[in-house]
This record gives sequence, C-alpha cells and structure tokens, in this order.
Amino acid sequence: MTDQQTTARFSSGPWRRLRSLRVRLIAVFAAVALTTAVSASGIAYWLNRDAVLKRAQDTALNDFRVSLSRNVSNLPLNATCEDLNALASTVASSGLSYDVVVSDPALPNCVASSNSAQYTIASVPAALRTAVGKPRELTESNPYTYHLYWQRQNLDGRPFVIGGTKVVTTGPTAYMFKSLENERADLNTLGWSLAIATLLALIGSALLAQAASATVLRPVKRLGDAARRLGEGHLDTRLEVEGSDELADLARTFNRTAESLHGQVEELSAREAQSRRFVADMSHELRTPLTAMTAVTDILEDEAESLDPMIEPAVRLVVSETRRLSDLVENLMEVTRFDAGTAKLVADEVDIADLIMSCIDGRAWYDAVELDAPRGILAVVDPRRLDVVFANLIGNALKHGGSPVRVRVREEGDTVVVAVSDSGPGIPEDVLPHVFDRFYKADKGRARSEGSGLGLSIAMANAQIHGGSITAANGEVGAVFTLTLPLTPPPPADDTAEESAR
Repeated sequence: MTDQQTTARFSSGPWRRLRSLRVRLIAVFAAVALTTAVSASGIAYWLNRDAVLKRAQDTALNDFRVSLSRNVSNLPLNATCEDLNALASTVASSGLSYDVVVSDPALPNCVASSNSAQYTIASVPAALRTAVGKPRELTESNPYTYHLYWQRQNLDGRPFVIGGTKVVTTGPTAYMFKSLENERADLNTLGWSLAIATLLALIGSALLAQAASATVLRPVKRLGDAARRLGEGHLDTRLEVEGSDELADLARTFNRTAESLHGQVEELSAREAQSRRFVADMSHELRTPLTAMTAVTDILEDEAESLDPMIEPAVRLVVSETRRLSDLVENLMEVTRFDAGTAKLVADEVDIADLIMSCIDGRAWYDAVELDAPRGILAVVDPRRLDVVFANLIGNALKHGGSPVRVRVREEGDTVVVAVSDSGPGIPEDVLPHVFDRFYKADKGRARSEGSGLGLSIAMANAQIHGGSITAANGEVGAVFTLTLPLTPPPPADDTAEESAR
C-alpha cells in the first residue's frame, strides 16, 4: 500500500471520525477523569487497607500479649503436654477469634494447640520462629529479653497474621494465628465500590465532555459551514455574533474578512465586466470598418497584378494584414462570449469522421493530412464549434510541425478521442504548460508573423463547453494534440440548477 493510499484510508470513513475534535475532547476528558479516579481510588484503597489490617493485627497482638502474660504465670514448673494445651486454649479464649500454638523445648513431641487440626508448630514460618527464639540484650530502652514478633502469611490461600513470643528463657513459646478473612472481605467490598465509583466518574466525564464539546464545536461548525458557503461563492454569508469570548472574536473577524472579500470581489467583477464590455464593444465597432476594408482589399487583391510593381507588395501587405485584423476581431469576440458565459451549444448528432473530412476538404488540406477515422462514431456536438477546434489543431500542426499531419479517431467507452500529430521537432518542454494560454507565443522574436495566439485557447474553450478537454504532448516524432469529448455533452448549468431546485 502506498503512502497516498494510506493517507486516503485514514482521512475517510471511521478513521476520520476518530480524528474529530469532539472525539478527541471526550478522549482527553475521559483520560484525565480515569487517571484522577484511578489515582484517588488507589490511594484510598491502600490507605484503608493499611488502616484495616493494622487495626486488626494490633488489636489481636495486644490481646494475645496481655492474655499470655496473665496466664503463663499459672503454668507449673514441670508443665506437661496437657498443661500446654490448657494454656493454649485459655489464651485463645479471649474472644478475638484467634488460635494459639504453644511449644516447649522440654516437650519436643508435644503438639499443644487450641486447634490442633489446623495449626501446629509446623504452620509457623521458619523466619518467625528464629526471630522469636533469639534473645536481645537488656538496655534502658529495651527492658525485655524477648519481643513479640509478627508476620502476615497466607495459609492454604487464606490471609493470617501470625505472632509469637517467649515469655521467659526457660519457659514455653506461644504463637498466635489470627485470620484476616473478614478484613479481606471488607477490603474487597471497598475495592468494588471504588471501581464502580471510577466507572461512574468516567461516564460522567464523557457526558461532561460531550456537553462541553457541543458548546465549543457548535460555533466552530457554524464557522466551517459559513467558510464553505463563502468558498462556494455566497459572498453575503455572515455569522451571528454571540457573547464576547474568543469564539465571538473569531466570528467578528470572519464577518469583517467576508465583508472585505465581498467588496474586493465586487470591485474586481465590475472591472472585469467593464473590460469584457470594452473588448466586446471595441470588437463590434471594428467589424463595420473592417467589413468595408475587407471588401476594398478583395478588389485590390484582384487588381494587384495590374498595379505598378512598386505598389503591388504594399497592396498585398494591406490585404494580408486586413484579413489578419479581421480574424483577430472575430477571435476577440469569441473569447468575450466565453468569458461572459454567453457561448451556447447548438448541438446535433454527427459522424466525427464526416466532420473532420469536411474541415479538411473545406481548407484544401487533403494532400497534407493522413486521416484514420472509422465511420459510425456518432456524437452530439456543435458542428460549427467542433470545426473550429479541428481547424485550429490541424492548422497549427501544419504551420508549426509540417506535413504529413496524422489525424486518428478512436471511440473509448463513452468518449471519442481525436489525436492530431505532426512531423515537426515537437514542442519545447518549457512551452508545453503554456500552449493554451491566450496570446502566448513560444518565439517572441516572430510574434508579429505568427498569428494572434488565441487559436488554441479558443479550441480549448470550445472543447470544454462540450464537456471535454485538449492535451498537448510530444510524441515519437512531433507534437501530439489529443481532443477528448463525451459522446453526449453535459446539460447546461442553468438546466442543472433548475433540476436541483425541483
């Protein structure tokens, strides 16, 4: 896939909607809300988690310490396994729902536990047993040889806080098993509550972003519609200004710009209309004296051979220049019609091959033109205007390229293609983009003798009024002008507007 295809793909359809400002605003609001809600929920969860767990374990450990200290003094010096079991049961009966395991080095085979089916000395983590059995040096800040140590541990997938301490050096060691199932259930409930709150915040932010984007984008959409209408030529388009914010300033700027543009376009249109009227009026006024001059020059041309040899060249020059001036006036009038939009088609269905043959025979070009045009290619065209096109293309090829000139006609789908090629040196590359410009001449030094420079531009205008076009290029030998016309011309602009209105 090429870069242009990829760009086109992401510039249309669902990708274009994903790139809209509304979607981006909602996405930004949602991202900010989600980040804020997740951060706040996470912080709240961990703070509550630490508080709940610390409260539960501190309460249990303090009760375990107090109960153990109160009951261990009742233990006989040579305690039996039954005495240790009694101590474990007594300490665990404080009402805080924890179990106790008691071990004594003097009774290594004794399993003293308030719940021997679930908890034994083997259930105590090794690190905790090592820490509990390790004495500490007595100091002013440490009045106890043995401390109470604790550790959170999962046993069979259930959370526990396990604490242990030794009361005296020669006495037993007791361990507490406090289940944190209730606290975990509470924390799970809190987590779900915070997740639901986060989801609600996300939905609320999306709705808020939708409302905010509607408030912001509605003026932007109106501005876009107004700019589109202004670009389509509706220069009276204005925006209603509401408020005094940045969007209102933008609307005022648009209105001022549209007003200025309207005035400039009206001024340019008036000047262009004046120029067209001037050219049309000048051409029309020139036709009357030119008609008389043409009649006189025709007589002078007939009598040129009988004139004085010194006068004959001047007479022939007057005759050629008068005809050239007459052609220029006719071309100017035709250009004015196209500029004013008054040029109309008088269409009829004709055979393209017959039309080209008529053009060639009428100008006596049959010896210099090779025609390859099958009969039966019928098109709805204006014969007079198309004759002007063929005459310009073939005449231009004969004049600048030389014979033989080849004219090839082919039907391609719903169009007819006419290619006119010559045998000359071709068109310079820097001239090709300008061959259809008005009054453009490649050789400025021969501008006086090379015609008016309007022929190809008139040919292009006649092709375009048929809904076609002309292209210029260099072939293998000389220049190639290609005329492409639809077999049926498009409807006039006025008719199209009327149909749309219906």
